[in-house]
Amino acid sequence: MNAAGSTLLDDFENLKLSAPDFHHADHVRVAFAILDKYEFADACARYAGTIKSMAEAVGALEKYNATITFAFMSVIAERKTNSNAADADSFMAENPDLLQRDILSNWYSKDRMMSAMARSQFLLPDRL
Repeated sequence: MNAAGSTLLDDFENLKLSAPDFHHADHVRVAFAILDKYEFADACARYAGTIKSMAEAVGALEKYNATITFAFMSVIAERKTNSNAADADSFMAENPDLLQRDILSNWYSKDRMMSAMARSQFLLPDRL
């Protein structure tokens, strides 16, 4: 992990990032870095816990979605395993679709992904 990824991850884990300033590309950068630092299950748990805390800190806990969080981490982890990218920016250049906010629509219908159940627990995809 490079110094920029380490700093961003440190700020993320220490809740020094504000939710409104944490953009989609930052989610990918942090996911890339956290998957370098921890085993998959630990990375997912830490990532999800911090995202949830960030949402709660701005009074928007209803925006946290466990299904989106864990599915997104799974896609990034799988792609990262098959990548030789040295850093998150190179990884994103190899995987530009990760920057599309609707990437999970390949696997999930909107109704399932945005359901109350999906917000509170990980749901399996409903699309082939």
